[in-house]
Amino acid sequence: MLLPFVKMQGAGNDFVVIDAWTNPVSLSAGQIRRICDRRFGVGCDQLLMLAKAENSGFDFRYLIWNADGSQAQMCGNGARCFALFARNKGLTGKRSILCETLAGSVQMTMLKKDMVQVNMGVPRFEPEALAMNCEGVSRLSRAADTLYQIRTGAGDCWMSVVSMGNPHAVMLVGDVDTALVGELGPAVQASPVFTESVNVGFLQVIDRTHVRLRVYERGAGETAACGTGACAAVLAGIRRGMLDSEVEVQMRGGMLTVSWAGEGEPVYLTGGAQQVFEGTIELPDGEEK
Repeated sequence: MLLPFVKMQGAGNDFVVIDAWTNPVSLSAGQIRRICDRRFGVGCDQLLMLAKAENSGFDFRYLIWNADGSQAQMCGNGARCFALFARNKGLTGKRSILCETLAGSVQMTMLKKDMVQVNMGVPRFEPEALAMNCEGVSRLSRAADTLYQIRTGAGDCWMSVVSMGNPHAVMLVGDVDTALVGELGPAVQASPVFTESVNVGFLQVIDRTHVRLRVYERGAGETAACGTGACAAVLAGIRRGMLDSEVEVQMRGGMLTVSWAGEGEPVYLTGGAQQVFEGTIELPDGEEK
């Protein structure tokens, strides 16, 4: 099978984007892993697919797969690339589009050239939203936030938890450059507390409107940026009383802006998106599922 694709990036988080609206396509987990592989495929953190919406009132269906072939509910950096892809392909002339995802509806708005703001929806903070098993887990209150003690073989961590449609656990660190991302990230993900695994954020607060962040993602490992991770980290900082309502998040791949008016309100993520190149890839038939 010869499959057309577009390679895109948002803050260094890179994606292969597939148009399944014009030519419907179904990919196995093995084929997705092949596309995402940086040696034998195109290479990316996640594969995104634009498809026809299943319900009226939506412009598109936005589907996401991790590099390991598992399906993801939501990706904020990918959403910005998705909106730019739809515009560049002439699939919409709208400035703002409403999309179906596995995490619910997501609105994406084109701002100035290649800048997109994504309405990420209303966050949830209760453990049930992250499929957590909190039996025997110690908790601490910090302002409006609750911290959970996650015990791992790499060390114990006190973490905020946030669901942005996908699960996030955020820990405060003194310096992201020296944080044990490669050790604590997979250790926290493997904790039985997170029954469906979790994205792990390492947050360094610079001042009330600036932070630095690294994220160890489910199904991808550490990435150059993570949009939902940026949102989760800022929310944790706001709820702890450490951050204002609009914060610039410096990640290794670039800068994102997160704004949140408070409990019950949606989170907004703003940043750039860029098309890198387009091409085709030949996929073997019968790839393992």
